[in-house]
Order: sequence, then structure tokens, then C-alpha cells
Amino acid sequence: MAARRALKAVLVDLNGTLHIEDSAVPGAQEALKRLRSAPVTIRFVTNTTKECKRELLERLTKLGFDIAENEIFTSLTAARNLLEQKQVRPLLLVDDKALPDFTGIATDDPNAVVIGLAPEHFHYEMMNRAFRLILDGAPLIAIHKARYFKKKDGLALGPGPFVTGLEYATDTKATVVGKPEKTFFLEALRGTDCTPEDAVMIGDDCRDDVGGAQKAGMRGILVRTGKYRPADEVKINPAPYLTCENFPEAVEHILEHLL
Repeated sequence: MAARRALKAVLVDLNGTLHIEDSAVPGAQEALKRLRSAPVTIRFVTNTTKECKRELLERLTKLGFDIAENEIFTSLTAARNLLEQKQVRPLLLVDDKALPDFTGIATDDPNAVVIGLAPEHFHYEMMNRAFRLILDGAPLIAIHKARYFKKKDGLALGPGPFVTGLEYATDTKATVVGKPEKTFFLEALRGTDCTPEDAVMIGDDCRDDVGGAQKAGMRGILVRTGKYRPADEVKINPAPYLTCENFPEAVEHILEHLL
């Protein structure tokens, strides 16, 4: 088997990997500083739809992370890109804090349905409105289909179950734009002069972070923080390139073995 090329890029998940809501994973800020000393490009990739990129960056900055806005690639950005390509008017089922990332997108008389994590919109009247639009031919666009995510008080349902319910009711398939889609990872690498074979992904989601990255050609490091559950490693094939206790341990491995 041919040896893998030297690492050129590191993709890092955010919630569950660097932080959980308003609390940083212990040691994550210092580990990021150490990673920045290495000759690699760093991108932060997230499926979060609870807030726009600006508010997300403010949250990370308050937690002590040195991150630039142009280093963050979100599934909201990917969704907006698709809406502009399709030239459709979406019914946006996203958190109100995420709406600034869709500024300028027409939403009157919608002819598409976009679903992110929006607990306040996941009620019968709104879901039925989406159902009827899809029956009339509107495309269903899922920002992502995560089954659950980590909050301070425990695991919580993600948008995946609601997307799947609409797929079942309308006998259609959603177009997914976030992780684990291959196109998401390729878009995140755009402008880095790196191929997937040059990159590694660090995340707490065995399917969306690690499984998706590895299917795209990257190496995947699973961390046992955030939404991680015991035995997650065996839920994907191939198994993760590596499983670490946390982000600092993953960074140590990269610095010692992949450069």
C-alpha cells in the first residue's frame, strides 16, 4: 500500500469537539494554539443551525478561541449556496438566530423547504405546511440530518428525525448539504490547495464527522467528547483512523505522527 502524503489540512468540528454550548472542552484553546504552530491549514466545519456565523464566531471568541471568520465553513453557508444555484424561494425552518445567514434570499410565496434545527418551528401546523409544499413539488433541502446533538443537560433530538418524517410522508428524498455529504467536505477545502488525501477531520460524531470525511478520502479522528457514545467506533465502516479522548489528544497525535 502506498504511503499517505504528509498532512496539509486539519478540519475541526466545533460543538462537541472544541466546546459544548458556552463551555470549552478542557485544554482545547491551548491545543488549538499548538496546532497553529504546525505547517497545516485549519478549517472549522460545523452543521450548527442554531445561530448565524457571526454569532457563532462571537461565542468562540468569548471562550478564548483564536479563530477567523473566513476559517469557518458552515452547513448554513452550503444551504445558501444551493438556494442561490437553484434560484428558489425557501420556507426556512431554521432557528431565528440563523436567519442573518440567509439575508437577501427571497422567502415570499415559497417553492422549496429548508430544514435545520428549529425546535420552535417543529409543530404540527408548520410541519404540515412544509408537507403540502413538498407534495406540490417543492424540493426538500436538509441542512443536515443529525439524529441528535449534545447540550449541557444531555443529548437532544437533531433535525434528522423531522426531515425523515417529511421524507416518509411525501415519499421523497431530501437533498442534504451539510456533513456527512462529500460535497460539504470538498467545499470546506476549497481555496486551501489541499486534496482530501492531504487532510484529517476531528469530530465527535462518528457518522457525520468521521464517516463522512473518510468517505471523502480524508482520515478521521473521533473524540470521546460531546455526543460521543460508547462503541460509536464500530458504527461506521471503515472504522475511524483513530479514536482519542479529546481534541488536545488528537492534536498531540497529529503533531507527533502526521507531519
